[in-house]
Amino acid sequence: MLGKLLPRSIGFFDFFDQHSSLTVEVARELLAMAEGANTLAAHVQRIREMEQEADRITHTCVDSLHKTFITPIDRNHIHDLIKRLDDVIDVIDSAATRIQLYDIEVLTPEFKAFAETLLRSSQEIHAAVSGLRNLKNMREIEKHCVAIHHLENEGDDILRKALVRLFREETNAVLIIKWKEIYERLEKATDRCEAVANIVQSVLIEAS
Repeated sequence: MLGKLLPRSIGFFDFFDQHSSLTVEVARELLAMAEGANTLAAHVQRIREMEQEADRITHTCVDSLHKTFITPIDRNHIHDLIKRLDDVIDVIDSAATRIQLYDIEVLTPEFKAFAETLLRSSQEIHAAVSGLRNLKNMREIEKHCVAIHHLENEGDDILRKALVRLFREETNAVLIIKWKEIYERLEKATDRCEAVANIVQSVLIEAS
């Protein structure tokens, strides 16, 4: 019976790796969307499919957590980490969906800037989360977390510049409202990336 409860039989780190890999792919799809690699609808659909797969991983992880007595790291950290990872994809999906919902046909340079920042941030997340398997390399994991914090600041700067240009140059009031919401959701995604980094850092502190 005890063998069935050991953390290695559940593979929580596998859940983290799978989810963070999807986060990278979602961000990459967002950037491809910004670059016009395909139709907007096709990109939105692909992001939605990956969001649903991320939900499945999250639900499986949480369900496994409820059934496991012994966990490799604090069970609250496991729960919070998988949920915050899911938040990143959820917010990106909501931003992409609104592009289609609002019938926006031409994407802005600021949208692309957000997509680039989110891709870099998601790559740092994946590296940091993957590093949790071996806490002997905590300094390297910390470097990835610090990079995510810097990228969140970058997201704040992009939002400020995007709103300045939007209110200064756009004359269509409805379009202003639409883009303002999309920009704010994209900035919120960078905030969610930072929330992941905060949890990883908490794991490091507890392990040190």
